[in-house]
Amino acid sequence: MKIVVIGGTGLIGSQVVALLRDRGHEAVAASPSQGVDTVTGEGLAAAVQGADAVVDVSNSPSFETEAALDFFTRSARHLIEAERAAGVRHHVTLSIVGVGRVPDYGYYRAKVAQEEAVRDGGVPFSIVRATQFFEFIAPVMDMSTEEGRVRLPSTRLRPIASADVASAVAEAAQGEPSYGVRDIAGPEVHRLDRLGEITLAAKPDGRTVVTDESAGLFAGMPDGVLVGDDTAHLAATRYEDWLRRS
Repeated sequence: MKIVVIGGTGLIGSQVVALLRDRGHEAVAASPSQGVDTVTGEGLAAAVQGADAVVDVSNSPSFETEAALDFFTRSARHLIEAERAAGVRHHVTLSIVGVGRVPDYGYYRAKVAQEEAVRDGGVPFSIVRATQFFEFIAPVMDMSTEEGRVRLPSTRLRPIASADVASAVAEAAQGEPSYGVRDIAGPEVHRLDRLGEITLAAKPDGRTVVTDESAGLFAGMPDGVLVGDDTAHLAATRYEDWLRRS
């Protein structure tokens, strides 16, 4: 199969491309650095020509509501139009677990709009929703650090290794369109402040964690949104094991 991976040079996309190539597929990485821009449509027609499936793991460069909404809606529209013209038979989108449960969170609202564009676009599709990546924990801690203290809320989440996300996305791309959503999550539920403590215990740098329910990106997130429900497929990789290897 020829499978085009939009965002194929990023954290998830590069791993998806490698997995697909290892399994004998013609996997093509497409990104702005390679002349493929989903926001403007530049290079899309040529990129998806002859593709059996297209995977979209691209991400907005901004978490600001209007910027993210513009990115995801325009990108999805241009991508689906190019796929229809090229006769692509399967579109796979990576989204976020719980994305429809927090309408006041602008970035999530933008991802909902992306999903809606995919569902209404006329190309057979599959949507994979993942919880937060392990690799996201350290940047969240950095953004919440003040004078050696990492301020984090006790929000519960079930984070997942990016490698496990990439595996699920690659699996979806090789299969038939599901016309639905598959949720994937890590094996354990953690409080975000506790994840900070686990991280600093494994890699101490002089900082300490302070529980602050008003701090950071996930402050005020309704309980359970970042955990998923009983239908989620649970990956095997534990955060502490991943920390030791990374």
